[in-house]
Amino acid sequence: MNLSHIRLVLLILTLSLGICLTANAQDSELKFKLKPGASGKLCLDCHDAFKEKLAKSSVHTPLKKGDCIGCHNPHSSDHGKLLAADMTNICATCHKSMVPAGAKSVHKVVAEGTCTKCHDPHSTNSKFNLLKGGNELCFECHKGMGETIGKAKFKHLPVTKGCLTCHDPHASGKADFLLKDSVPALCIGCHKTDRPNFIKSHMGYPVAGSRCTGCHDPHGSDRGGILYNNVHKPVVSKMCNQCHEAANSTTPLKTKKAGYELCRVCHSTQVNSMFAKNRVHWPILDKEGCLSCHNPHASKQKGLIKADLITTCGRCHQDTIRRQEKSMTKHEPIKDGKCTSCHDPHASDNAFLFNQANVIDLCGTCHDWQKHSTHPIGEKTRDPRNKNVSVQCLSCHRAHGTEYKHFIPFPTTSDLCVQCHEQFKR
Repeated sequence: MNLSHIRLVLLILTLSLGICLTANAQDSELKFKLKPGASGKLCLDCHDAFKEKLAKSSVHTPLKKGDCIGCHNPHSSDHGKLLAADMTNICATCHKSMVPAGAKSVHKVVAEGTCTKCHDPHSTNSKFNLLKGGNELCFECHKGMGETIGKAKFKHLPVTKGCLTCHDPHASGKADFLLKDSVPALCIGCHKTDRPNFIKSHMGYPVAGSRCTGCHDPHGSDRGGILYNNVHKPVVSKMCNQCHEAANSTTPLKTKKAGYELCRVCHSTQVNSMFAKNRVHWPILDKEGCLSCHNPHASKQKGLIKADLITTCGRCHQDTIRRQEKSMTKHEPIKDGKCTSCHDPHASDNAFLFNQANVIDLCGTCHDWQKHSTHPIGEKTRDPRNKNVSVQCLSCHRAHGTEYKHFIPFPTTSDLCVQCHEQFKR
């Protein structure tokens, strides 16, 4: 085959490919073989209510262009409302960039694909087709946060302007909690750390690189400077040098002592009492010491706990929290985040850091076991499975929950009883 023949073949292939591509494009345009205007305008002949939607200030682009088939199949569908794809995927066909690659945090409704919890897919009178404007929409789900912000004596200005001042509503590629940037980078965008007032209020300590939310509530509080409502006494007294090296030293943010030894300077009675016990909660002996559970500056929680007990205890005891979540019967102290109802968080002479030595007495603070059961329990009643232990509440129940009713570790009461009463096995 000579060069002219090769050129001829290439020309024919090119023309054929062009014809195919043109045909495919036309097929795509005429996918449903609709009459002119039937992709949207004709829809309004039946869907008369949408004429009102078109009059609203924010109209979804496909509807505005009269392109209903951008989202809906005009004939039939496997999805509700004749959607062309599943509700969790339909928006993503156009809005693919809502979640950046490697996002640090994603809004739950976005992750679930339930965009319509925030947006109307057709039109609204709020910007971006939002169901409601401003913080009102956010507080539909974050009710507790809304109530707290409303009651706060000192309000953070960005919050009053709107949640989106600091948060991205879809996802953040830079920080947790949907923050537009990490802390303190986000904070110093407004708060200039080189200003005299800023330096003075922080006692001359170089806090520009510190995590602002260690002391301040970014949503507002009842204390000046929007400090968290519970503040460590040295912070209230502006005595930073009680724990830290002097502000003009070479290591101003370094603590004078490490771990629990630093806390012992003021809390000697508490620390000495803990170490007088037979069992000490291991985080106290860790290099972070008391700071494993407590914030040294300020906190939303009483006792300067870093977070609610479910969150704080759950950092280490994840298995216990997950067990309770799956439990058929919920144990009130765990469900309500009151771990200290049964356990001492610092130290104890009892197993499992129980508040009382006798398990029956411990359970009896809430449960009247004498009314609950006539089964013999106590020191005189030995467990036939192990004569070294007595029969008590935990012989039959698992305090942190099971997948069966009443905290029992077997599907039925009969299955439980025959563990000891083998003569009744069938």
